[in-house]
Amino acid sequence: MSPRLGALLGAVLSALLAAVFLTAPPASAATLTEVTNFGANPSSLQMYLYVPDSVTAHPPVLVAAHYCGGNGPAFYSGTEFASLADRYGFIVVYPSVTRSSKCWDVSSPQALRRDGGSDPVGIRSMVDWVTRTYGADTGRVFVTGASSGAMLTNVLLGDYPDVFAAGAAFMGVPFGCFATTDGSEWNSACANGTVVHTPQEWGDLVRAAYPGYTGTRPRMQLWHGTEDDILRYPNFGEEIKQWTNVHGLTQTPALTDSPQTAWTRTRYGSTGDQAPVEAISVQGVGHALPSGGMAARAITFFGLDAGATTPAPGTACRMAVTTNAWNTGLTASLTITNTGATPVNGWALRFTLAPGQTITNGWNATYSPPTGTVTATNAPYNAAIAPGATASIGYQATHTGNSATPTAFALNGTACTS
Repeated sequence: MSPRLGALLGAVLSALLAAVFLTAPPASAATLTEVTNFGANPSSLQMYLYVPDSVTAHPPVLVAAHYCGGNGPAFYSGTEFASLADRYGFIVVYPSVTRSSKCWDVSSPQALRRDGGSDPVGIRSMVDWVTRTYGADTGRVFVTGASSGAMLTNVLLGDYPDVFAAGAAFMGVPFGCFATTDGSEWNSACANGTVVHTPQEWGDLVRAAYPGYTGTRPRMQLWHGTEDDILRYPNFGEEIKQWTNVHGLTQTPALTDSPQTAWTRTRYGSTGDQAPVEAISVQGVGHALPSGGMAARAITFFGLDAGATTPAPGTACRMAVTTNAWNTGLTASLTITNTGATPVNGWALRFTLAPGQTITNGWNATYSPPTGTVTATNAPYNAAIAPGATASIGYQATHTGNSATPTAFALNGTACTS
């Protein structure tokens, strides 16, 4: 192992080890299981699978790729993706590298072209196995990863744009940035953020992975900490250049906001939650993501947080909101009324807080993230709302002077009247 690869391994392990011990596996009967003989697997990857008890019919699939030195079970235990799968009913694949470095191949010529060999081929086989075995929705297959897994996310979206609908890369580098021809897994110039290309050049690298492909390109969500000293922060800007070019977009954001403290989010191509490209810069954070609601934000970007709870046609809703504010705080009481003709069985209520407001605790629902556009998810005891019936929830929040009531309510993706 090279010294720099060892440094990457050490930094990621020290940054993420705490998360492994602090994030408990989901509380359910579902367990992580290993799958063997899943198909073509030229680099001898291992496949671990999490199927929640609440798995939906024709479920979406998420591939969650570990960091250097990690493995599938560690990424399962150390991240929130399995608990989010419990909530929303999608399947999670946790692949594992078996080579000594425990880093993904994102540098060889084989890895950087469609069906060229190495790790991407094995990942594709895992996805195919899941879609065959569980009747999964082939139009809703996603990939995410941290560090080396984020690099793999970039590679998989380039190699298999017809397989993956979107990706979320936490602290990675652009597709092709880590390319080497001498068998080395490490590219110091890329890691140090000194590989710079024009948007067109970066986009051409992606397009060269699957020559002749003219279909829809996967959406991409990018994350990076400004103090990352392993895969340095300039790589974030190069990723934005690459994926906006792949989508035929300019470098000018359609929206810039701060949905959570220390986050600066830019969206390209549209302003909504499923923009073609979304990029989140996290001020003061090093090589240690995802945490603090970031996984949930990725699930929203994928559109998976409403996948298990889409209301039946004709279902509608009405909101009543009461707030009580004081100097730096407030409480809000929200009443959801099902004004449609069909029952709601499981719900996610999305709304937008006024700037400067942060939820500190809540009741009768789970709230995430605490600022910006928030999703409140039902408790086990109030999941059902019959036609004409109501569900009452609430929260306490701090504010910096703006105590306005929340806006833009949507229940399971359907806008509510007030």
